[in-house]
Amino acid sequence: MKKNYLRIFLSLTLTLTSLLLFAQPVEKLVKIIVAPDHADWVYKPGEIANFDVSVMKNSELLTNVKIKYEFGKEMMVPTKRDSAILKDGRFKIEGGTMKEAGFLRCRVSAVVDGVRYENLATAAYSPDQIKPTTEMPSDFVQFWDKAKAEASRIPMDAKVTLLPDRCTEKVNVYLANIQNYGIGTRLYGILCVPKKAGKYPAVLKLPGAGVRPYSGEIAMAEKGVITFEIGIHGIPVTMDPSVYIDLGRSVLDGYWLYNLDNRDRYYYKRVYLGCLRAIDFIYSLPEFDGSSLGVNGGSQGGALTIVTAGLDPRVKYIAAMYPALCDLAGYLNGRAGGWPHMFNEANAAFNAKKDKIETSKYYDVVNFARMVKVPGYYSWGFNDTTCPPTSTYSAYNVIQAPKSLYIYQEIGHWVYPEQYEKLRNWLVNKLMGEVK
Repeated sequence: MKKNYLRIFLSLTLTLTSLLLFAQPVEKLVKIIVAPDHADWVYKPGEIANFDVSVMKNSELLTNVKIKYEFGKEMMVPTKRDSAILKDGRFKIEGGTMKEAGFLRCRVSAVVDGVRYENLATAAYSPDQIKPTTEMPSDFVQFWDKAKAEASRIPMDAKVTLLPDRCTEKVNVYLANIQNYGIGTRLYGILCVPKKAGKYPAVLKLPGAGVRPYSGEIAMAEKGVITFEIGIHGIPVTMDPSVYIDLGRSVLDGYWLYNLDNRDRYYYKRVYLGCLRAIDFIYSLPEFDGSSLGVNGGSQGGALTIVTAGLDPRVKYIAAMYPALCDLAGYLNGRAGGWPHMFNEANAAFNAKKDKIETSKYYDVVNFARMVKVPGYYSWGFNDTTCPPTSTYSAYNVIQAPKSLYIYQEIGHWVYPEQYEKLRNWLVNKLMGEVK
């Protein structure tokens, strides 16, 4: 009985953890509200960005609260630190300016009744003018063409198992187990197929970072779309939650840095090729209409979405939220780089080596973004400290295909439910329209 309770507890814990990327921050008793003095949070280089601050409890301003604040280029060492007393609960911070395109971030904290609270706001300076710092290797295309050709010769050896307890009135749900980029390597995912006979468009759902089980995109499948949600680690995605916790704390801890000194053995090579193998699998399904394919994901999944579109012409539409792995070399050039921040101040001593820097170029999302040729829907916020907007704009700005960017200024590394629903509806409507 105790084991059953533990399993239920771990399952709930892991489920909640997996939803963090899509959940709003937990509400707190005291709220620090910070906002730039331009309604859209956007400035021209040379303009002064002031930040309005207020501290509230029970929707009322708190008076005589002491705040500490700092500001500077996002993810960099602050250029100014100071404090102030909010006599009437409000204060205006003179934040300064930037001479070039980028982001200026202001972070504010206060201690109320012994509890520390914090918030931030980020002013954008001509974000559409941000250019990437990473360079595209001269043999980038050849490297990936060779990798794709080698992987294509590996038999898929697909095994599909019905999961009766997950099926709904309209959708059959399966565990899919297919051979990946090499003999003996596997890729697992949750396949959801509408029960009604017919041919359907499909969506490949790509995962955020971490180690976890997956439940599949059943709601989207009920709209009349085949969905395939994959894991990236070559392990089944329906095991006991405790297994993923153990793996995440042991052999898969820090997987994003594994073999970074070798472009042929870096961890993400198997991941990127696995995304293409997942498309092979979708194309093998008798229920697939044979052409209408979309890809979406957030964070690491947003990165993989862009990568997959850059590598595979079978993709027709993409929808990416706050993509990771963008402009990784940013930190080597005095500005923010993308997750996993392998070259930031804390990690540079170990990772900022010539071989690792060179390897990163073959996996930087910016270089795949240059190759995207299909319509895309993109969305993120200015306050993201996991996938900083300097890095995501670096990739977005080089995309030459039709694209739409939806900014929700105040969000960090999370998403409003309405925001995700809008993205999902865009993708489904595009695919359904193509079917018609």
